[in-house]
Amino acid sequence: MSAAVVESESDTIMLCCASCGIAGGDDMKLKKCTACHLVKYCSVKCQKDHRPQHKRECKKRAAELRDEILFKQPESSHFGDCPICCLPLPIDKSKSSMFSCCSKFICNGCVHANNKREYEGRLQPSCPFCREATPSTCEKINEQWMKRIEANDPVAICDMGTKKYHEKDYKNAYEHWTRAIALGDVEAHYQLSCLYRDGLGVEKDMKKRVYHLEQAAIGGYLMARHNLGCVELDNGQHGRAVKHWIIAAKLGFEPSLENVKNSYTYGHVSKDDLAAALRGHQAAIDATKSPQREEAVKFAAGV
Repeated sequence: MSAAVVESESDTIMLCCASCGIAGGDDMKLKKCTACHLVKYCSVKCQKDHRPQHKRECKKRAAELRDEILFKQPESSHFGDCPICCLPLPIDKSKSSMFSCCSKFICNGCVHANNKREYEGRLQPSCPFCREATPSTCEKINEQWMKRIEANDPVAICDMGTKKYHEKDYKNAYEHWTRAIALGDVEAHYQLSCLYRDGLGVEKDMKKRVYHLEQAAIGGYLMARHNLGCVELDNGQHGRAVKHWIIAAKLGFEPSLENVKNSYTYGHVSKDDLAAALRGHQAAIDATKSPQREEAVKFAAGV
């Protein structure tokens, strides 16, 4: 059967209800199956009636669509760029700082440049991004955090969840992370995956753990991506595991690069894929470098 004939049949199916065959039109709006997007229905009843016939094909196509999203190479890690110099933020959190006044992550290069400007101009310390005066006490820092949380800042809410987690208040940690997820925070997905893995404040649930790992990985959270590879390896899915590690390695994540190298040794990674991972990893590391950041490193080391 030619591709043209297959395409024609597919178009015909999409124009009619997959269950009763009624054609769609101005007076009959058909709705797509939200899982696979392969067929349409005129009513919920028709969708339920057709479910036994459609179930296997639907699951297969839904999994394919999910994988297309899951294994797409993100442009950057979830940290994104420094809002001042616009260079990618380093994966190493010690090389950037988060400010309680605006919840922005600023690279150490820009922080150092701002500190230098203030010292030379005998200016009062302030945030490099929003220029709000630097709080002098922990109490004032906490006040700033609460203002950000009240303003529905997902970063501040997620950070509060982490604080509650370290206080072993897992219920509140869960509530804060769930709220942060609803506001689009990526890291909160990873944190929830840890709760479901360990059964802290929630029942252990591996399906929910994997779901939140996947959501975090799609958003560029590299530890989640790396851990997904480990989960796939435990399930005997070497090919899928390697895909995850290569994606993370290309964004500069060293543990994933080491796993790619080891997989190459055992024959699970091709020479071309290893070379691509090495090139991508180096490019990601180089993209985070700048004279300002190098100067900050030397200053911190007392050079």
